[in-house]
Amino acid sequence: MEQADIGVVGLAVMGQNLALNIRDHGYRVAVYNRTTARTESFAASPEANHGILPCFSIDGLALALKRPRKILLMVSAGKAVDDTLGLLVPHLEAGDIIIDGGNSHPDDTRRRSTALSAQKLLFVGCGISGGEQGARHGPSLMPGGNPDAWPHIRPIFEAIAARVDGQPCCRWIGPQGAGHFVKMVHNGIEYGDLQLIGETYHLLRSGLHMSPEQLSGLFHRWNRGPLNSYLIDITARILSARDDDGTPLIDKILDTAGQKGTGRWTAIEALKLNTPLTTINEAVFARNLSARREERLLAAQQPAAPLRPWPKADEETLQFAHDALYASKIISYAQGFMLLKDAASAYDWDLDYRGIALIWRGGCIIRSIFLDDIAAAFDADPELQSLLLAPFFAGQLRRAETGWRQALTLGIGLGIPLPAMAASLTFFDGYRCARLPANLLQAQRDFFGAHTYERTDRPRGTFFHTDWDPPDE
Repeated sequence: MEQADIGVVGLAVMGQNLALNIRDHGYRVAVYNRTTARTESFAASPEANHGILPCFSIDGLALALKRPRKILLMVSAGKAVDDTLGLLVPHLEAGDIIIDGGNSHPDDTRRRSTALSAQKLLFVGCGISGGEQGARHGPSLMPGGNPDAWPHIRPIFEAIAARVDGQPCCRWIGPQGAGHFVKMVHNGIEYGDLQLIGETYHLLRSGLHMSPEQLSGLFHRWNRGPLNSYLIDITARILSARDDDGTPLIDKILDTAGQKGTGRWTAIEALKLNTPLTTINEAVFARNLSARREERLLAAQQPAAPLRPWPKADEETLQFAHDALYASKIISYAQGFMLLKDAASAYDWDLDYRGIALIWRGGCIIRSIFLDDIAAAFDADPELQSLLLAPFFAGQLRRAETGWRQALTLGIGLGIPLPAMAASLTFFDGYRCARLPANLLQAQRDFFGAHTYERTDRPRGTFFHTDWDPPDE
């Protein structure tokens, strides 16, 4: 029997589409699902009529694969991955390769990589972005783990990845959990992008009374400029969609946002690494607030202070909104790359920031022309500390700053919440503030807890304590 080049375990939509994508690029794929009926159904589908080898047991899958075996897990993150590994490992040999293609937490990937390495198995945690369509026609792939696995899986991964300018949106990220960490940050940036677009929509819809049809046209226009991206494109399409009764479908959708946790993970990792990830954090909190709909409906009934008059949706005001969205987006990505840099330092990873920007240009959810500018910034200065220090982005923020502030002023005056946009501007102001009020904070900490402080007129690393005057009786 002809053996398969790679196995796929887990045949939900993503697993099926990746299997078909691999098959379409000339590889024979063995597939297995815990539920036999799903394997049978997939194998019987018209699309899987050749190049797909159905397997109905783990040992059957192991026997069906060429050495070294390459097995791609497309199962739910968490316990399901550990359970599947427990079933697989007894049937594998030294040098076999297991790839976790789910949204696993980087800590879990590091743990699994260490444990499987002790058994001489090569473990790879691979971030995969692009959803169902990306999996089928070309995702962005972010593999990391045991580097000995890369030469074996590289031809397959580069073949199935999305391509931009002829280059695959796939590259080796780094050891252990690096691939899943980069995917986690990608998802955190996605949270920020979605929230910022939503806040812009809210400002224009509720503040300027623009109709969904008008907004669709505006987002289509913005998609031809520096905001050009997959998310702006689908926003324009969503806003033009009509329900069966002819009314805008967007107005029928409940305003409570779901989440699978990767944005929250990003926020938690930022706290652990002391990274000021304010925009993405607020995006996560905004989803949490949206879930409290019943409380919000009660609070909305309470009297409020009078708000400023409604403005007109003139071109100047629309430009303010555009500039605020664009500038806030720059901040969000700058913070994301700041987190990547902090993680690289903490975990001793040698991350290629230019390369990461390049593989996000195609296949993935945050793909945009904006990523070319990020890649160019790191190409010009590979040691760049922050995107905000790159001449291009510093210039873009300088040009957008007035509109950014005007849009936020408008939102505050109208009582429209813009948490991620405001957090972005506040971060921008704090980042370039030569003297922050942390000196007072340190004095307070020393006053009540003797935590000490450093002085401006002494070398860094020298700490002082003052016996402060007791408070008035």
